[in-house]
Amino acid sequence: MTKILFISSTGGHLSEMMRLKGLFSHYDYHIVTEKTKSNLSLKSDYKGHISFLIYGTKDHLFSYIFKLAYNCFKSFFLYLRIHPDYVITTGAHTAGPMCLIAKIFGSKIIYIETFANIDTKTITGKMLYPVSDLFIVQWSKMKKHYPKAIDGGWIY
Repeated sequence: MTKILFISSTGGHLSEMMRLKGLFSHYDYHIVTEKTKSNLSLKSDYKGHISFLIYGTKDHLFSYIFKLAYNCFKSFFLYLRIHPDYVITTGAHTAGPMCLIAKIFGSKIIYIETFANIDTKTITGKMLYPVSDLFIVQWSKMKKHYPKAIDGGWIY
């Protein structure tokens, strides 16, 4: 069965990604997101199919650097354990390292640019556009920024 790793930061990116949960039953799936009080219920909802990274925000830059480094190492070991055929992500910073690791090891990357950006590229989008095997935008006007993207319409 095809293995798919779904990864996103918490908050709106996670909310967008969870709109894809209809796909979970069709694949050997695993979810990776940041651990916060607001998403702890996912641990019981997706028992054995979810892993958490440390939550970090660039608002606290000094601690963020260490959290990001830790998450990069943890992503590497999660990738080796799960070894997905595909990585699907809605962003943001939590997903970047995992996608780059996955690309190095031969997994296919599917990136869905966030619904929140109508006119501008995201940092993660800029970073993953060149390495994504499929890049999806939710607003057709975003194709001017990502010409090879597919207009997938809204997730919501």
